[in-house]
Amino acid sequence: MSKQDHILTVEVTDQDGSTFTLREICERGECHAEFVIKLVDYGIIAPLEDMSQAGQWHFDVEALSRLRKAMRLQRDLKMNLPGLAMSLELLDEVEDMRREVARLNHRIRQLMGE
Repeated sequence: MSKQDHILTVEVTDQDGSTFTLREICERGECHAEFVIKLVDYGIIAPLEDMSQAGQWHFDVEALSRLRKAMRLQRDLKMNLPGLAMSLELLDEVEDMRREVARLNHRIRQLMGE
């Protein structure tokens, strides 16, 4: 990587701790509740607390972001739910590895005095 190359990692955080009900996450994600329930069943997204009734679920900003990513994958690549779950898990691992490589590269540059 040359000195002109930069890796930019953006992480969405929610400073005020906003949560969304099932209805609100469906409105913001522009999807049906049945789809969200299926994503929860497959472990693709998770409510903040383990409630037995879907009407009592609350989701955070990360779940909304993951919902939107799942919808894009399903729309663009015609993935089924097991494929979505596996793909999102692999994408998470890739992102974690990229962050670790960037951290290690930064540390190496520090040690070399650059």
